[in-house]
Amino acid sequence: SGNDSPGPRPVPQDVLIVEDDFIIALDLEDMLRSLGVTVVRTANSVARALALITESVPQFGLIDVNLGGEKSFEVAERLRQLGVPFVFTTGYGDKFAFPAGVKDAGIVSKPYTVEALRAAILPYGQCEPT
Repeated sequence: SGNDSPGPRPVPQDVLIVEDDFIIALDLEDMLRSLGVTVVRTANSVARALALITESVPQFGLIDVNLGGEKSFEVAERLRQLGVPFVFTTGYGDKFAFPAGVKDAGIVSKPYTVEALRAAILPYGQCEPT
């Protein structure tokens, strides 16, 4: 196979963060890199996220439900259409009415921890066809 890295990679290698708070996005990026993710891309709006997905489909998405004045469900729907796993990130015990198509997605709550992120992304790390 063309993959010469030792052993299977346990985490997705291209993760898209959709988050409008710059500091939180940086924090998430640091945590993802510490878990071994090599490519972390960040979008702070629905339009930017959709553009990044069109550019190159990520292996996993971390999607903040509330982006300033807009909800990010459109991004989640797009990832679902493409078969890309994702979790929503949300804070402050936010309760949103999730659209039917995405309401069974996982949720990671602020403040984020490396453990919670690891638990969210690990099941999706084995992307190599067997």
